[in-house]
Amino acid sequence: KQWYQRRVAITAGECVLLLLLFPVIYFSAPCVISVMSGNRAEKSGLSRDIQKKLEAKYNLDQEKQCRAWIEEVVGEALSDQEIGMHHFQHCLKDGQVLCKLLNTLNGEPLVKKINTQKMAFKQMENIEQFIKGCKTFGLKDGDIFQTADLYECQNMSQVISTIYAVSSVASSSKGYGGPCIGTKIAEKNARDFDEATLNAGKFVLGGQMGYTEGESQSGMSMGKTRKVVDL
Repeated sequence: KQWYQRRVAITAGECVLLLLLFPVIYFSAPCVISVMSGNRAEKSGLSRDIQKKLEAKYNLDQEKQCRAWIEEVVGEALSDQEIGMHHFQHCLKDGQVLCKLLNTLNGEPLVKKINTQKMAFKQMENIEQFIKGCKTFGLKDGDIFQTADLYECQNMSQVISTIYAVSSVASSSKGYGGPCIGTKIAEKNARDFDEATLNAGKFVLGGQMGYTEGESQSGMSMGKTRKVVDL
């Protein structure tokens, strides 16, 4: 027990000594995170096959629509004008454009503070704030991408799907009158019938109930008839 306590004390002391002698190790942590996320080992096996399928689903025409729509809503051009999955990811990676887009569509800011620093954890914080804002905006969990899908370019097709979903919710539920892309969400269309119409419908038989409007199989011949006789 004494040896264990002594070992723990030495370990803690070594940590303090390292921080005093080499403060760069602590303060350069965001840079280390950025380098690690940008230089991951290449995927292999099943993970590689899944990644190839995700990249094959990427649609350049949808990217062009998203680019044009974002620029029109936000009112500024994207940083990278070249078409392509990695170029589009580079435009949105810091999360600033997406946060501005969501705030503009909502009318009042859903993301109170947009980080402008270039540090990795600050950029990922912007993306997380956008994801949180999308849930408040009205998107379902299945419509929203994950942070790694955008920041590490893991699934840019899902990022585009989220942008389409944001546009659909804005034009359908939030009353946004500006340009939109994607499909409009269906609205409730309730119908009220009087008592006479409801009673009349009780005497109408559908085809699933076996009613064929007087038709029968009389006169039809499908092969030989089977005779049943007593032996």
